[in-house]
Amino acid sequence: MIKIIQYGEGNFLRTFADYYFDCLNKEGGEYEVNIIKPITFGNLDKFKKQNNIYHIVLRGVKNGNAVEDVYEIHSVKNAIDPFNEYDKYVALAKDKGLKVVVSNTTEAGICFNEKDDIADFAGITYPAKLTKFLYERFNAGLDGLYMMPVELIDNNADELYKCVLKYIELWNLPKEFKAWVENKNYFCNTLVDRIVSGYPRDEETKKHLTDLIGKGDALMSVGEPFGLWAVEDKGNIKEYIKEGRHGIDVVLTKDIKYYKKRKVRVLNGSHTNLVPAGLWYGKETVYDCMKDETLLKFVNDTLKDEIIPFVSDDIKATTEFSDSVIERFFNPYLNHQLTSIALNSISKWRARDLPSFKDYYEKYGKIPHNLTIGFSYLMATYKSVKKGDDGKYYVKLPARTIELKDDIPYLEYFVSGGSVIEFMKDVKVWGEDLTAYRGFAEKVKENVEKIKDGLCLL
Repeated sequence: MIKIIQYGEGNFLRTFADYYFDCLNKEGGEYEVNIIKPITFGNLDKFKKQNNIYHIVLRGVKNGNAVEDVYEIHSVKNAIDPFNEYDKYVALAKDKGLKVVVSNTTEAGICFNEKDDIADFAGITYPAKLTKFLYERFNAGLDGLYMMPVELIDNNADELYKCVLKYIELWNLPKEFKAWVENKNYFCNTLVDRIVSGYPRDEETKKHLTDLIGKGDALMSVGEPFGLWAVEDKGNIKEYIKEGRHGIDVVLTKDIKYYKKRKVRVLNGSHTNLVPAGLWYGKETVYDCMKDETLLKFVNDTLKDEIIPFVSDDIKATTEFSDSVIERFFNPYLNHQLTSIALNSISKWRARDLPSFKDYYEKYGKIPHNLTIGFSYLMATYKSVKKGDDGKYYVKLPARTIELKDDIPYLEYFVSGGSVIEFMKDVKVWGEDLTAYRGFAEKVKENVEKIKDGLCLL
């Protein structure tokens, strides 16, 4: 039995990684996923009620025909709340069958906080939790693990590894433990690619999928048929992660940079740049945006002029991938909510769009037109945030009011009347001072004023 510990119970991992391990099991493998709730918010009642069994529906278009394929997933064996079931959580660290750690804690999840206390658990970062977990395994005298984070940041496993080493130093953990982490564990950079819209939001779709599945399922999740998992080939990972088509396409590679750069910039970058504009235009899903000629042109022009030229020298290959992405955006089934993509938009823009912005600026000596517009709509959104009586954060848009979810300090900054330009200068937020790009601050300020006055930039 090959056991996996998975930090994160969200729709993406269940429709991607857990589906992959389920496919391996159906092919004769023996894989067991143990889900760990990474934050205190929420509960795992749905998992317990359904005995960790759920369905995914892969909906898309193949050869011009609509397809809706249903899969019942049995790969998840346990769903553990470590804040209330810490003993069960620690027991996994001491399990000889455990081989792989998968995580999805958003782009903001892999970080180091020097205030984290080893005696704490609920209030510390994911890398700090992982360090404590690995320390339990080390003290049990067991071999190391393969870390496969899927967070969408460059060199995700490398960054996670750096954080773990920092916590070892911060907490003055034994040098023998550090050597064990360095020599017995493998931190494998990864790239994941599948659009997942998750649980159906409208009653009509929910009823249709429930009928399709044959029974109610509070954990059902919808995704597209396309799936790619590129994993850095380290150690003996091939013993545990199988290449080829297993529900998704899995690639083990020594150089993951191209896959990563292509996907993050073309697919995710397009999403992140489009979403704020789409929200201000009154759209609810990516498909809605694609049906709008103005927004479709905005996406295509951004890709052609400001993203594709800076991914690879092989413009043809990247263009072909871009064309496939547009086709996936046109999938009418996904119901990919713009508000879902908008989660943690600040860190997403930094990871997904800022690199293309910088490459364009360095080549042409001027700010890119469309990426600047996308960023302006983003700033207009955050500048409009208000705090509700329920403690949540809301933005009143021309067509509707939406809840905005991001790091609380960012939201509170704007709630208290913070300046867009000062926010752009914050190196801690962006990794650099964005106003250093000539003409950027002035254009964003002008654009935000126009947006808030009801003018459209597209």
